[in-house]
Amino acid sequence: MVIARSTGLVRIPEAMSSVDAAPLLCAGLTVLSAIRQVGSRPGALVAIQGIGGLGHLGVQYANRLGYRVVAIARGTEKAALAKQLGADEYIDSSVEDPGTALQNLGGAGAIVATAASGSSMSPLLPGLPPRGRMIVVGAATDPLTVSTGDLVFGTRTITGSLTGSAIDNEDNLDFSMRHNVRPMTEVFPLADAPKAYERMMSGKARFRIVLDMAAG
Repeated sequence: MVIARSTGLVRIPEAMSSVDAAPLLCAGLTVLSAIRQVGSRPGALVAIQGIGGLGHLGVQYANRLGYRVVAIARGTEKAALAKQLGADEYIDSSVEDPGTALQNLGGAGAIVATAASGSSMSPLLPGLPPRGRMIVVGAATDPLTVSTGDLVFGTRTITGSLTGSAIDNEDNLDFSMRHNVRPMTEVFPLADAPKAYERMMSGKARFRIVLDMAAG
């Protein structure tokens, strides 16, 4: 038996599988809450940095909310996936400075930084126009370093974002259901939890590991 506060429970749409709901209740709410802070008009350029567990959902949400989406990641292997998820542009940060690339696109009204790397976030700030905002949701072990001039003279803002309330999550699942936002998952039976954990820690999972307690 599981006992939980009623205020913390979330209704899951009948047509949504538990495998899809599980990542959306955590990673999905995290990025959707961040994107809802953007405050730009539909059609504005919004950048999603990192195409992983958070970022692959962030690209979908930003696209469904009507933004022009640019995905930022290292290498070319995720370019096709980013476009498939709804990105209009792709920046390979291993071959070009992402801040300069964003400025060449007109500047991103907001950047949602999902990669757990402060060093990869630091070059992004110059890609914001005046009064642009970078919203950090990727928890990194190394610091994010910025030029004070980029903040002061660009009147730019860096802010962190976490998740949301139970009712926010119900709205999130409803939005995801209606707009076909889906996580990419790898499903393991509960008996293979150690193997699933190893797969997750290897960084090779695409992109969320889900344990199916009903699977044999």
